[in-house]
Amino acid sequence: MIIFEWLNNQLLKMEWLHNLVTLLVRDVFGLDVDGRVGASVHFFIYDVIKIFILLSVLIFGISYIQSFFPPERTRKILGRFNGITANILSALLGTVTPFCSCSSIPLFIGFTSAGLPIGVTFSFLISSPLVDLASVILLASIFNWKIAIAYVVVGLILAVIGGTIISKLKLEKYVEPFVFNNKMLDSQQEELTTRERIDFSKDQVIDIIKKVWLYILIGVGIGAAIHNWIPESIITALLGQDKWYSVLLATLVGVPMYADIFGTLPIAEALVAKGVGIGTALAFMMGVTALSLPSLIMLKKVVKTKLLATFFVIVSVGIIIIGYSFNAFGYLFL
Repeated sequence: MIIFEWLNNQLLKMEWLHNLVTLLVRDVFGLDVDGRVGASVHFFIYDVIKIFILLSVLIFGISYIQSFFPPERTRKILGRFNGITANILSALLGTVTPFCSCSSIPLFIGFTSAGLPIGVTFSFLISSPLVDLASVILLASIFNWKIAIAYVVVGLILAVIGGTIISKLKLEKYVEPFVFNNKMLDSQQEELTTRERIDFSKDQVIDIIKKVWLYILIGVGIGAAIHNWIPESIITALLGQDKWYSVLLATLVGVPMYADIFGTLPIAEALVAKGVGIGTALAFMMGVTALSLPSLIMLKKVVKTKLLATFFVIVSVGIIIIGYSFNAFGYLFL
């Protein structure tokens, strides 16, 4: 247990990096790490470096796993199952695929055109941006393992239930006709060598870092501002656990934004440090990642309004229930 705690503190929470950044800010920059400016600089440098290190390692590992599941192989695996089993498997496969909802939509089109039930593809679409293997590690590095595992479990449950409801509602006619005509190639993909998988994983690290670096910097910057410049009284007055509307507000605020879990984590970290309920912070993260306006606009191009509205309502209600549940039972995780 002591060894695990040491590894957790050094490898995930990176206490060694925290101490190095403290020396940098205090001895090189000459700033008081307990003052607003010094604490903000420390928060920004420490979180940015930590997130980029973890993100690079995790993307590489996840991409290596993902190299065994190209779209056609994934479609064939899912095609062997029916009912809720297919929804569960689809949600699980979403954890090793793209990191944002916009990049998940092309795969959603491919799976639907290949004949998979739309409920199964929606389970994938909900899970892919919301829950991935990287989110477990990053949540654990900022909060703890209990919260990280609980987040993944409820995210997968939301994906399975959401996809199952859409299946039961028989909404296939609300998918744009061109989607069903956009057939996937049924060719047998050549098995990649170990070197090719490593090269693929390196390329994925570079490609994804290029896409998310700005959101990470903005998210960490907002987190630093919340953590050190905005009084706790203002934050709790708006989003305190005693406010019945806090989860609703956090979910709605997240919709117009576009980021991924890596950019929203520093904001959630700062909100919780200011007294915001863990459920409210997680609802904000989920709203941004699963219901962002750009992804809804993209999805509108492939589904009709009724199906889009159904998807939005199901995911929104699920996020709100999850948020209030975490706020009610958050003491079990902190």
